[in-house]
Amino acid sequence: MTDFNKILDKAKELEAKMKESQDRIKKIEVVGVSGANLVKVILNGDGEMIKLELTPEILKEEKTIIEDLITAAHNNAKSKLKTITSEEISKATGSFGIPGFKWPL
Repeated sequence: MTDFNKILDKAKELEAKMKESQDRIKKIEVVGVSGANLVKVILNGDGEMIKLELTPEILKEEKTIIEDLITAAHNNAKSKLKTITSEEISKATGSFGIPGFKWPL
């Protein structure tokens, strides 16, 4: 029975660490940029866009160029968020040796 108790203790510890990681992830903000910083997109830890910044110079461009730069900045921010989120989850699960564990679930 001791091994089973150890497994339960580890599971509870993992659950607590995952909760802490999820709370930290929610507070993350990442900035994605494109067009040499002409467009910036800021996402929160849930992947929601919380701000879009356009420089006055970009507004002189054609609509399709602006749309493409917004998309590129969003993709840049999303990529950064994925990297940071994966690192945060790895910190929580690293000591447990869960092979193949990836975020999001």
